[in-house]
Amino acid sequence: MIYTVECSFADPASEAEWNDFYSLEKLPALISVTGFHSSQRFKSISEGCPVYLAIHTVDGLDVLTGEEYRCKGGGNFARWQQQITDWHRNLYSDIGLAPAVHADELLVLGTKGPDSLIAMGLEPLGMQAVALEKYPERRWLAILPRSKLHLVETLPEGVDLYEPMTTQLTRAGALPAGENRQASDAKPDLLH
Repeated sequence: MIYTVECSFADPASEAEWNDFYSLEKLPALISVTGFHSSQRFKSISEGCPVYLAIHTVDGLDVLTGEEYRCKGGGNFARWQQQITDWHRNLYSDIGLAPAVHADELLVLGTKGPDSLIAMGLEPLGMQAVALEKYPERRWLAILPRSKLHLVETLPEGVDLYEPMTTQLTRAGALPAGENRQASDAKPDLLH
């Protein structure tokens, strides 16, 4: 399943320190939680959506309600809690391991259906909200090579672009039956 966390940050003076904490401490802690298989952070280059997005591949909702998650990474934003705004969490139906988005690519998220992403020459993956906020109820995810960004004159309504802030961290070990095993046998990449 795909677990998304979106937010903005209201204090420019501490934003760099918060981003360092999230990228260098929180993501490695999360990927060490049993049931987490991948984690990656993004920053929006679109307007009108939360600035930050984290996408994780998890086994299910029970991972997010478990003690290990609470101890290792879930909810440890106390120091910055008052600065975190526009915060949203969703759990989406399974698309396998979330695709890694590389430095020369952008993540595209759409909420109005796959047609606008297909018209951009992309191959969207459809996701259905199954837990937490359940909004937006449906989302489509695709990867756009930066070299093709110039082909997108204006973004369709309901489509946002994100650039990766980190490489995708992956966890060693088997994924549940039927899931994409891409990069699952590698040790967690904790350096990026």
